[in-house]
Order: sequence, then structure tokens, then C-alpha cells
Amino acid sequence: MAEGDLTVAMITLNEERAVEKVVRSVQEVVPDAEVLVVDSSTDATAEIAESLGARVIKQFPPVGYGPAMDVALRSGSGAVVVTLDCDDTYPAERIPELRDLVLQQGWDVVDGCRLPRKPEAMPLVNYIANWSVAILASVLFARRLRDLHSGMRAYRKTVIDGLRYDPKGAALPVELLLRPLKEGFRVHTVPIEYRFRIGESTMRPLESIVWTIRRILRVRFA
Repeated sequence: MAEGDLTVAMITLNEERAVEKVVRSVQEVVPDAEVLVVDSSTDATAEIAESLGARVIKQFPPVGYGPAMDVALRSGSGAVVVTLDCDDTYPAERIPELRDLVLQQGWDVVDGCRLPRKPEAMPLVNYIANWSVAILASVLFARRLRDLHSGMRAYRKTVIDGLRYDPKGAALPVELLLRPLKEGFRVHTVPIEYRFRIGESTMRPLESIVWTIRRILRVRFA
């Protein structure tokens, strides 16, 4: 891999229990990649990431998941940006595959799908909610969609740079999948493993489902 091909981008909020394992896992499989962390923590997450060679952008006080992810995506220096949650739920060993699907096979967005079936690590209520909104989006976009909320995706950086989306509010990954589809970019899906997280979840399920539906309808009908 040539230098500058890849950025692995994460947003963090008090992930000091997991950040060292995740960063080291990334560096083992893609040692030349830029590891970029947008951090809003009050614990030692940023310091640990920096000590391991990650580039850290502090965003404090926190302004929410969407704006933080927007900064992470647009600040990456690589030709491909792979997003990853910093809680060890996603398989870092799949990063080279996702990168190569963009660089070598010409896809613009590659979605790591957790939901060809229910993962053991995902609570049943979360699985049902994800399945339901995916069915809604599949009907509205005339394409079978399975995982609107995956935290592991590869994006061609030029696509992100030209994409207009609203980072404010929850459920930004929904718009980052549907808007490229609507605008005619090449979107591919690969199944991935989903593991039990390290640390406590900060997700707000009700807020997420409301914003998910808003984003689906906005992209489809705006």
C-alpha cells in the first residue's frame, strides 16, 4: 500500500478501555495507514491514542456523533477513508479488503453489513429496529438494504468531499449510505462480524430511530 492511500477514522467518547486494543489492531493490519481520532472524551482516550501514533483532533465540549463523524471523514488525508467504532465491535482485519474494493475494484462506498442475520452481540430489540428501518429504506430506494447504521465503511475520499449532507443530529451513517446511492455512486455491501463491545454504550435508541426515519425520508424525497 502506498503512503496516503488510507485513513482509518474513529470518533471517541470515553473509550480509554478499548482505544489501545483498537488502534493496535488497526496498525497491525494496515501499518502505513493514517489513524485519525476525533475525540470528545473526559478520560485518557486522546492521550492513549496519541501515544500510539494516532492523529487526534479534540472536539470539546462534545457536539454530537454527526458533527464529529463529519470532521473525521473530511479531515482524513487518505484516498480512502475507512470508519471504525472504537469499542472493538468491528473486525479491523477486514480493513484491507474494504480499502481494496474501493482502490482496485472501483466501488465508491463499501458498507460492512453486520446483519445478514442477528449477531449474538446485538440485543434483539436493536436488531428488530435495524431490520425494520432497513425494510423501509429498501422499499423507498428499490434496493435491498440490510444495515443502515454500520460503523464500518470504506468511502472514496473524493466522494465524501463532494457529498452534501447534514451532519447535525443522530443517525448520520444512514444518510452517508443512502445519499451516495441516490446520487448514482457505486455502493457495495460485504458481510462482517459484529462483536461484543468493550465499555458502555452511549447510544440513545429512541433518538436514533427518530433520526433514522427523518434521514431516510429526507434523502428520498428532498
